[in-house]
Amino acid sequence: MSTVAVPNPPPTASEDAESLRKALQGNTELPLLSSRWRADKASLIGILCRRTAAQRAAIRRAYAFLYRESLLNCFRYKLSRHCLLSVDFWKALILWTMDPAERDANLVHEAVKKKDKNYILVLIEVSCASTPDHLMAVRKIYSKLFSCSIEEDVASSPAFQEPLKKMLVSLVSSYRYDGERVDMDVAKLEAAQLSEAIREKQLLHGNEVVRIISTRSKFQLAATFQQYKEDQGRDIIEVRDEITEPDAITDINSQCSDQFCRMLKSAIWCLTSPEKHFAQVIRYSILGLGTYEDMLTRVIVSRAEIDMKQIKEEYRARYKSAVNLDVASDTSFGYRDMLLALVARE
Repeated sequence: MSTVAVPNPPPTASEDAESLRKALQGNTELPLLSSRWRADKASLIGILCRRTAAQRAAIRRAYAFLYRESLLNCFRYKLSRHCLLSVDFWKALILWTMDPAERDANLVHEAVKKKDKNYILVLIEVSCASTPDHLMAVRKIYSKLFSCSIEEDVASSPAFQEPLKKMLVSLVSSYRYDGERVDMDVAKLEAAQLSEAIREKQLLHGNEVVRIISTRSKFQLAATFQQYKEDQGRDIIEVRDEITEPDAITDINSQCSDQFCRMLKSAIWCLTSPEKHFAQVIRYSILGLGTYEDMLTRVIVSRAEIDMKQIKEEYRARYKSAVNLDVASDTSFGYRDMLLALVARE
């Protein structure tokens, strides 16, 4: 469930566009050498972080009509002027204001250029934690923005090695059945196939495992994993921190512990229990010294309108703390205020 609190009734898109214009211009009544030209971040947060994706899209159209320029370009201009102090805030604001499919297309494009394992998670999240229609929308806008398909870029990226590359290409190119119908005969057969693949380490990299994970519906996979649990007496993935505890024993990583298996486990969680995956990623992003701002921003911005309430509940149950409290203690200034506005207080 969403944590975005929309006012009732909300202002019109034109009214919001006018308010954003004033907020971007800052307080021109202040002395010239003061913070006169700095944008009013509190007003930007108060408007945009309390609007749905459809409302934000309407605001962008109204802004372009009224002022003959792109709202996102205005944000980028401000980012270039205040990059040292406000980069995380402006990046988060730009991502939040984007259409969700446009946002994910840009995140995927950035991810295929990186070699960091944390960026590979972007591909897993977009392909496995999204609805089939959303993934199709991401693929369509990706082709429009970057003049090639996601599949092409993943397949040709030197950042990914086999057999991980094969699985990622299959995941980003899938279109799953989105209904609730389950075939228990198929669930029993494929639970047995997964069991054999886990026993025979090399089979985890095989075509059958990739086919099952990348083509079956989420309800069908849930039935398959439940059947696996009944057959084997344990979950295929235990509820542990696969990022912070990479050596935790599960049925999958008891047989292999390479990058492929870690991403396979993330895919399974995103497909069947996305709140577990995203609670873990939030925790990882704020542990220790410093913050993985890109990772924290990505999760909160992309899940605020989908399942942030469930993520917060999972986070509290597993880590005995609240997302908003941990975010508040590990971030600062406008960036912190924006994330807390999206997460919402407990």
